[in-house]
Amino acid sequence: MTRDRRPDGGSADSLLVGRVSRPHGVRGELVVDVRTDSPRERFAVDGTVEARLRDGSSRQLTVTAARPHGERLLLSVTGVSDREGAERLRGALLTVSKSSLPPTEDPDEYYDHQLEGLAAVLPDGSPLGTVREVLHGAGGDLLAVRLSDGEEALIPFVKEIVPTVDVAGGRLVVDPPPGLVDDQFEE
Repeated sequence: MTRDRRPDGGSADSLLVGRVSRPHGVRGELVVDVRTDSPRERFAVDGTVEARLRDGSSRQLTVTAARPHGERLLLSVTGVSDREGAERLRGALLTVSKSSLPPTEDPDEYYDHQLEGLAAVLPDGSPLGTVREVLHGAGGDLLAVRLSDGEEALIPFVKEIVPTVDVAGGRLVVDPPPGLVDDQFEE
């Protein structure tokens, strides 16, 4: 599963892949906090990303170079050749269009945006809630599900607990072990 996500307040067609943290050096490089599992593909040379600036405007950026910098990425883009130009991009959210994403090769792999909003149902078909968000952690991926009673449950996104994902049908089946969401059914 990748972690490209919808940016808050952004277009429903765009996915957040990075955030410009600050300028680096004097030649216009940008320090980017990566928000994707596929930085090589999203920030490939000659590829484009849209920068949503802090003032609400946006502009297309064409990548001219990208290299790792610890947990971050150093990015060079056309039209930005000095520190002052890079400073104007500080805080910008970098997005790509959903339509630019390649299909996943693994049938059990999904983009976050494909799961968010799906109805979560129990094996008998009764409603459990709605997938609000996909959380990525060291222990694995979790589905944050807003339960029917308004509470939230974190469901491990593993085949044993989520045996069926039907993106086209708008739902996934959750077969929770005892205690995971039982409190929701107590009266």
